Amino acid sequence: MTLTADTLPPIAAFDRDFALQRRRARIGWAVGSMLFFAAFLLSAQLSDFFKVTQVTLPDGTRADRWIVPAGIPRLGEYVAKTIPTLRLDSFWADFGEWFWRWKIWLRLLVETVLIAFMATSLGVIGGFALSFPAARNLAPNTWVLWFSRRYLEIARTVPDLVWALIFVFCFSVGPLAGVLAIAVHATGALGKLYSEVNENIDMRPLEGVKAAGGSWFDQIRYGAVPQVLPNIISYTLLRFEINVRSSSIIGYVGAGGLGQEFREAMSLQEYTDLSALFLIIFLTVIAIDYGSEKLRHRIIDMGQSA
Repeated sequence: MTLTADTLPPIAAFDRDFALQRRRARIGWAVGSMLFFAAFLLSAQLSDFFKVTQVTLPDGTRADRWIVPAGIPRLGEYVAKTIPTLRLDSFWADFGEWFWRWKIWLRLLVETVLIAFMATSLGVIGGFALSFPAARNLAPNTWVLWFSRRYLEIARTVPDLVWALIFVFCFSVGPLAGVLAIAVHATGALGKLYSEVNENIDMRPLEGVKAAGGSWFDQIRYGAVPQVLPNIISYTLLRFEINVRSSSIIGYVGAGGLGQEFREAMSLQEYTDLSALFLIIFLTVIAIDYGSEKLRHRIIDMGQSA
């Protein structure tokens, strides 16, 4: 009697199916790896990773070298230019010369943080309002879902620097352009994060509100918001950290904050000013990250214990 697929013993059938599944997994892994490495090599080629350039050797002659090892010494040379001269016997005088514009930088630092705070507040309002119609399980209909998602995609796809250029053109240079640029981008990013949180909620509280005669807004207010509020606060604090860094850069195009000092220092080749500005932003971001992380973990713990 010949054993067929229907007459094989259970163990033999399992071994056969397992071997077939492993063979398919190996083939899929091999094909995926080949596609990944092909895409990696193509990307490296298009980004000039394998480019060969000419460099000047110590004896003055010119030679062809791979651009990556040829450019690394230039990076060290640039970093060395940004390091100020600090002598032990005249440390405070040298330190004062390094931070010679500290009053202006402090004012612009406060402006940078306030730009990030205002932009985050507007981004939270927009992202929160659009996250519910952008969630598949909460959207009142498919058209509202489609338009909400497309708006959020456009808002976060356009870089905040591009938004800053647009708003500088509309409202001239200043903090207003920076606030609006970061706010629009934050609306798209937060709306996406919030909507994903909304799609993972328990729908039974909403069904209870609906059964009691509640409207769609009542379902969101009493059924969805209490469930997602801890995660929304957590994502909001994380976005504020990101916006502080963004607000220190968009000033480069005239949108307020410390970015304009970066542009001036780079254009005038004041390298020690660049290191001073970097240190100011670095310490500010560390302080904000530390405080936000502590607050975020406390909120998450409160939400899990509730």
